[in-house]
Amino acid sequence: MSMFFQRLKEVSSPTIGLGCMNLSHGYGQHVPEIDALRALHEAFEMGYRHFDTATLYGGTTNERLLGNALKDKRQELLLASKCGMAIDADSGKRVINGRPEILRQQCEASLARLKTDHIDVYYLHRLDRDVPVEESVGALGKLVDEGKIGGVGLSEVSAQTLHKAHKEYPIAAVQSEYSLWTRNPEIALINACQELNVALVAFSPLGRGFLAGAMQADTVFGEGDMRANMPRFNADNLPKNLAVLSRFQSIAQSLEVTPAQLALAWVKAQGSHIVPIPGTCSIAHMRENLAANSLTLDSKFLSELNLMMTPDQVAGKRYSTAQQMDIDTEEFGQQ
Repeated sequence: MSMFFQRLKEVSSPTIGLGCMNLSHGYGQHVPEIDALRALHEAFEMGYRHFDTATLYGGTTNERLLGNALKDKRQELLLASKCGMAIDADSGKRVINGRPEILRQQCEASLARLKTDHIDVYYLHRLDRDVPVEESVGALGKLVDEGKIGGVGLSEVSAQTLHKAHKEYPIAAVQSEYSLWTRNPEIALINACQELNVALVAFSPLGRGFLAGAMQADTVFGEGDMRANMPRFNADNLPKNLAVLSRFQSIAQSLEVTPAQLALAWVKAQGSHIVPIPGTCSIAHMRENLAANSLTLDSKFLSELNLMMTPDQVAGKRYSTAQQMDIDTEEFGQQ
C-alpha cells in the first residue's frame, strides 16, 4: 500500500477529499474568513479527512486559513499542500520556481502557516522547465527524510516526467485535472500511476462546475475567475458544450442522484488508485459531494457515460495557450 493510501486509512478518510482552493482563490469570489473557517469546520464534522491547499492559493491566505481551522484536528487528517509556484510579493504575478533552496524555504513557510510540524503530502505544483525534475524531487525527498513532509507529490505532469521523478525519489501522489469532460490522464498518466503504485488525485472532477450544472449559455465570469480565460467557457464554446450535458443530467435524474454526485462516482469508478478532490465554498455542496463516496455505478451506466463528452465532443481546449505553457500533461492530438 502506498504512503498516500496508508495515511488515508490511518485517518479513516473517505475516498473523496476536499480541494480548498475555492475558499481563497481561482473563481473570483471572496469568502469572508469567518465563513471560510465555518465551512472547514463543517467539512471535518461531516467526515472529510483529506484537505488540499497550496502556497499559491490566495497568496498564502488559504494555507493560513487551514492552519487556523484544523490545527486542533491535525492528527486526524491527511493534509496536503504544494510548492514551486507562488505569488511574487513585489510584482503580484505567479512565479514558477523549482530550485531546491526555494522549495525548502516554501516548505518551512507552509509549515508555519499550517501550524504543523509536518505536511502529509507536499506537491511540486508545477514543473519548472529550467530545473531538472530530479533536482526538485530530490530536494523534496530530503524533506521527507527530515520528517517535514510525509510524501512527495507532483502536479500537472506527464507520465514521462512521473517516471523520471519516481526514479529519483518515490512519488506518493500525482494531481491532475480529471473528469468526464477532461480525459487527459487516460492518455498515459492513469496507467503510469497504477504501475508505480502512485495515487492519482483528481482535481476539478466536476469540470470546474460545468458538470454540476453551475452555468448557463449566457454565464458571464467575474473578475478574477480563471474560467474567463479558458476556451471551453467562452461565448462560442460554452453553448456547444452545454448541448451535450442534457443526457448526463438525465442519467443522474434516473439514478436519483445529483449531477455532481454522478460525476464524482464516474471518476471514482476509473480506478481504485484515483481520489477526487472537488472544491466548493458551499457547505451544502460539500455534503452533497461527500455523499457520492458510497455511490457505485453499474456497468451499463458506466459504459454509457464513458462515451459521453469524449475529447472529440467537447468544444475548446481546457487551457488557453498561455495557461498551457505552465503545464506538462499529455494533450490529445499530440504526435
